[in-house]
Amino acid sequence: MFSRSSGFFTLAILAFFVPAPIAQAEPFKLFDPGSEREVDYEKYGEFKNAGTFDYQYMIKDREGLAKASGEGVDPNRSLWKDPAFKEYKAKERLTKAPWNYVQSGDSQADFYAWAMCSEDPGLRLLFTGRALEEAGHYDHALKAYRASMILYPKSFCWSRKRVYTWPVAPVAWGSIIRLTQSHPEMNLKLVDALVKVHANVGGDPTRNDVAVTPGRFIQYTPQDRERSRADLSRLKIVSRRGGKVACVQYDNGQWGLQMDGKPFFVQGVSYLPTKVGFHIKDWNWMDADENKNGKNDVAYETWIDKNKNGVQDADEPVVGDFKLLQEMGCNAIRMFTDHPLNLPLLREMRQNFGIYGILNEPLGAYTVHSGASWEQGTDYRDPQQRNKMLEAVRSMVEQSKNEPWLLAYVLGNENNMPANFSGVNASRTNAAVYPEAYASLLNEAAALIHKLDPDHPVGVGNMGLNLLDVYAQKAPELDFIGINEYAGKEGFGALWEAAKAIFDRPVLIVEFGCDAYRTGRGVDEEAQAEYHRNNWQDIVFNRTGKPGTGTSIGGIVFEWLDEWWKDTSVKDRDGIHDTDPTIEMAFPDGWSQEEWLGIAGQGEGRSSPFLREPRKTYDIYRQLWRAPKESSQR
Repeated sequence: MFSRSSGFFTLAILAFFVPAPIAQAEPFKLFDPGSEREVDYEKYGEFKNAGTFDYQYMIKDREGLAKASGEGVDPNRSLWKDPAFKEYKAKERLTKAPWNYVQSGDSQADFYAWAMCSEDPGLRLLFTGRALEEAGHYDHALKAYRASMILYPKSFCWSRKRVYTWPVAPVAWGSIIRLTQSHPEMNLKLVDALVKVHANVGGDPTRNDVAVTPGRFIQYTPQDRERSRADLSRLKIVSRRGGKVACVQYDNGQWGLQMDGKPFFVQGVSYLPTKVGFHIKDWNWMDADENKNGKNDVAYETWIDKNKNGVQDADEPVVGDFKLLQEMGCNAIRMFTDHPLNLPLLREMRQNFGIYGILNEPLGAYTVHSGASWEQGTDYRDPQQRNKMLEAVRSMVEQSKNEPWLLAYVLGNENNMPANFSGVNASRTNAAVYPEAYASLLNEAAALIHKLDPDHPVGVGNMGLNLLDVYAQKAPELDFIGINEYAGKEGFGALWEAAKAIFDRPVLIVEFGCDAYRTGRGVDEEAQAEYHRNNWQDIVFNRTGKPGTGTSIGGIVFEWLDEWWKDTSVKDRDGIHDTDPTIEMAFPDGWSQEEWLGIAGQGEGRSSPFLREPRKTYDIYRQLWRAPKESSQR
C-alpha cells in the first residue's frame, strides 16, 4: 500500500533486467550442438527425491551426458576445442567480466563469455541460454536452461548492491516456458515440471530450500495449441466460490470469474491518486474538493494537459479520472481501507462509468490496523493484534457488502515479505518468520468474510508465490490467489504453472507494472508501454479458455498516477518528483524510480491534483482493453 516490491524470492523474477532476446538472421555455427535435441537425463543419471526439498540429480554416465548436451552445456567441455572460440580468445574479444556480455550486440561473444566464466554454475548456464536464444539457437538454449534447473537447483545470484538474492532454477524453468510459448514452431512443451523455493528466513541464500520436479518435454504443435482453447459455453461448472461474484472452476480444471453468472475478466488499475506535497496517509482522494464546489476533484475535475505547459488551456476541458478510466477500458479499481470510503461517490462510479471496486484490507501490513508499533511490526501470534485486524475486516465487510460497486476483497499487501529485508519496502510483519500464524489469520479473516458476505470472493495480496504452499494447507477459505509481481517485460515466467501446481485457485495479478523513468536517459514512455503490453498479453494467454493454464482472472495495473511521496529513502521531499534509483528491479535500467510508476503523470506538480498527462501505456490499454474479443462482460 505505502510501497511495493519486485516480488523477491518468487518463482519468476529475473533481478538483473535482460531484454527479450531477438534472434539474429544468421545464427553463428555451433561447433558441438550435441547428439540429442532434448537431453534424456534419465538415460545418464538418476533423479532422487524429485519434488522434495531433498532433490538432487546423480550423474552416472558423465561422458554420455556431455555428448548429448553439446558445447557450453554442463558437463560438456568441448567449447575449449571450438576453433571460433579459440579465435575470439586470441583476438582478446572475451577479456571483460561476464556481465559486460549481456546483449552486447555480439551474441557469439556473449555465449562464449558466459559458457567459460567462473560465475555460479546455474547462473552461468542461465545466461549461456540467454545468449544462445538471442542468437537463434533455440534448441541449444533450452538445453542450457534445463541443465541449470536440473543440475544446480540451489544456484542463486546477489543483486548488485547485495541487498537481496534471487534463485536461478525457477527463472530457468520460466525461461523454458517462455521460449517454447513464443516459438510454437519448436513443437515442444515442458509438462509436469515444478520448482518451489523456500527462502531462508535468516537471509542466508545458501540455506534456501529448493524442490525440483524435472518434468518432461512432449511434442506440442501450433495445432495442439489451438485445440487447447476451450469454449466456456460448452464447459460445465464443477465448483463455485462466491455468489453474485464468484470464482468458478470448470470441468476441464480451469478457473474463471463470474459476475451475475456471466464471465468477468478483471481489467483493473490501482487507484491511489495523491496531491503533490502530501503523503498518502494525509490525503484521501475520496474526499478531495480543493475548489469547494461540491465535486470530487480527481473523479470529475481532472483535465489532460495536451501541450504540457502546466496550465489548463481553452482546448483542455475537464474530463475527470472516472471518465478517463472508462475510456481506457478499466472495469475495476483497487482501493485500500486505511481511509474512510465515500460510498455515494463509489456508487456513481459503478452506475455512470461501469467501474467496480476491489477492497484491499492491509491486514497488518505496515502495521495498519494491527495496533503494533512500527519498530516491532505486526505480530501474527499476538491475540490482541489478531482481534484488531479481524475487527477491521468485519468493519470493511459490514460497510460494503451490499454495495453495487463491490467486486471482491483482498487481504494483505506483501505481508509475506521476508522480515530481514533491508530495502525501502519492508512491510513490517513477521508473516515470513511465522507463516502458519499468518496463514491461520488469513483463513479466519476469509471465513469471517464468507459468513458476513457470501456474495463476493476473497483472496490474499501476496508478494510472489512465497508461502503459497502454506496457504494451501492452512488457508483453504481463500477463493483466489492475489499476487504482486514485477518479473520483467517478458511476462510472468513460470508463475502460472507454479501457482496451479501448489494451490488450486484462480490467480489475480494484483500488482504489475513498470516505471516511466530510465536512469541516465530520463522519461522513457516507450519502454514502460512495451513492458505493460507484454505483461498483459501473458495475463490474457493464461485466462480461461486460452492456451495457457486457464487460471488467470485478470490483472491490476500498478498504478494510475505518479505519486511524489514514494521515495521513502529521502525525508521531507513530498514536493519533489524524485528521479533517484530507489531499488533494483527487473525494469529497463535495472532500477525502480518509485515515484514514476504511474501510467499518467502530474506534470511539474503545480496543478495537482487536477492535471493529467496520460502516457503511451494508457493508449496501449485503450487498444488492449477495448478490443471486442478480450473485453470483459459487464
